[in-house]
Amino acid sequence: MKHQKIILVAAIAVSAWSLTLPGRTGARAAGQQTKQKSQKDDKSQKAAGNQDDQAIRLGAALVTVPLAVTDKHNAYINDLTKEDMEVLEDNKPQQIFSFEKRTDLPLTMAMLIDISGSENNTLPIEVEAGSDFFNKVLRPSKDLAAVITFESEAVLLQDLTQNVNRLQAALRRVKPAVADARVGSVTGTPPINDTRVGSTALYDAVYSVSGDLLKKEAGRRVIILITDGFDTSSSLKMKDAIEAAWRNEIVIYSIGIGDPGFEGINRGVLGKMSSETGGRAFYPKSRQSLQEAFSQIDEDLRQMYILSYQPSNDARDGSFRQIAVKVKNKKDLTVRHRRGYFAPKGA
Repeated sequence: MKHQKIILVAAIAVSAWSLTLPGRTGARAAGQQTKQKSQKDDKSQKAAGNQDDQAIRLGAALVTVPLAVTDKHNAYINDLTKEDMEVLEDNKPQQIFSFEKRTDLPLTMAMLIDISGSENNTLPIEVEAGSDFFNKVLRPSKDLAAVITFESEAVLLQDLTQNVNRLQAALRRVKPAVADARVGSVTGTPPINDTRVGSTALYDAVYSVSGDLLKKEAGRRVIILITDGFDTSSSLKMKDAIEAAWRNEIVIYSIGIGDPGFEGINRGVLGKMSSETGGRAFYPKSRQSLQEAFSQIDEDLRQMYILSYQPSNDARDGSFRQIAVKVKNKKDLTVRHRRGYFAPKGA
């Protein structure tokens, strides 16, 4: 609105100036007046054009980057200011529009639990820890959460809700769809014509939750992924799952846990999915360390800064833009944030 007013004042000034011109005193005078008026109009039009450019620029979308900063002892740094920060997009410095600590943003969380055979022995403690997490973290009338299980396909046990009791009831319904094949027993009713029963479609599940469940929700969007990290049957690739999280500004926290009798934990996959989206990966080895992992996620979610900037590249070409945020002159600090975003596409 400020720039629109400036343009309007310029237009009024031009009109007032033209009304106070002296009467014609001959062809030469008229010519001089016409020339002066033309030059004035040109300048006014140029100024108005510049204001239009500024107004369009100020109307461009800001890129918002939630981030956390820790030292080498993994302690949070909570006293940073805008002047301490530096942001690069595709290796080019950007001007920071705002930087602030925000602990009051609403959270929208999806707890995504692997129920394939490799999770049989760990599901009970996962459910217990997840229930405690919801009870501690969820703020009434502010935050939302959902419970989804997955093996060969993702199943929504509880849609997004603010009701902790419903979430805990959903967690109590979490059961392994297929038991350990070495035992020779199967629980539940397998989907008809699904030849992937007992397999793990991890990437498909993350992609689906990112694009379908969390896409349009307000506030900070988070996936808490509980799995051993092995994907055996997805139609999509890990890169597709990560890109879906980027497009919808979703942070992935991974808890790598599984039956020691299987393949162990795929730390490479879980670490990459979390770090690329600005989250963290945890690998608990006991009930207590699992509880500690959930407590760390809770603390992480409350320790976020929100940085915003207007990209110097205003091309609406749908391309991927890489983001790097640093603390000036503090190489020993770690800044965790999503690695980039996709530019808008179209006019």
